[in-house]
Amino acid sequence: MLVVDDEIAILDMICFALEQAGMEVQTAASAYDALIQLNDNRPDIILMDWMMPGVSGIELIRRLRKDPNTEDIPIIMLTARVTEDDKISGLDAGADDYLVKPFSPRELLARIKAVLRRSTPGNESGEITLGRIKMDTISRRVLSDGQEIHLGPTDYRLLEFFMANPGRVFSRSQLLDRVWGTNVYLEERTVDVHIRRLRKALEKASAESYLQTARGHGYRFVADE
Repeated sequence: MLVVDDEIAILDMICFALEQAGMEVQTAASAYDALIQLNDNRPDIILMDWMMPGVSGIELIRRLRKDPNTEDIPIIMLTARVTEDDKISGLDAGADDYLVKPFSPRELLARIKAVLRRSTPGNESGEITLGRIKMDTISRRVLSDGQEIHLGPTDYRLLEFFMANPGRVFSRSQLLDRVWGTNVYLEERTVDVHIRRLRKALEKASAESYLQTARGHGYRFVADE
């Protein structure tokens, strides 16, 4: 998760509340800092302040919605602007929700969960089930027959991407762009390393065969019916 706000007190409050809820948080104090963060890591959701020095939050949202690499990241706008016209402007710019300051940590968490339910792959509970594998994209857990499969952050994102796009073949360069990010300069063999690690983790669920190699093209995820 990425929180973009130039008020340190607000950043600290949000980070504390989200980390207490078990979420991983990155912060940025300006649109420029946010773009650097987005080049390195793709967050599950962005919390965006409106009024910031330089490029405003609403301008940054418009920019992100025009970029194919960030156009589908959920965004909640955080602002002290309370008029109906302001809310409409924020939503028209591409925000998925609009939360007026001051707000309570409980309301913020509820809004985040609601936006993630609407935007994450899977059913309305944020669950994807393919074959023996069930992924909860809200709690970020992977289960097989009720037993948890423990994955590192990158392996989780890789599996989530495959399960959200079952049957499709992706090249190593496509996987690097979609899972690692366009400005992360890694060799394509990095994908092979994580594919092997993911297959090893799936062995516990007898599901390593789901992750298939399409020779000369890349990889796909195909589960039994």
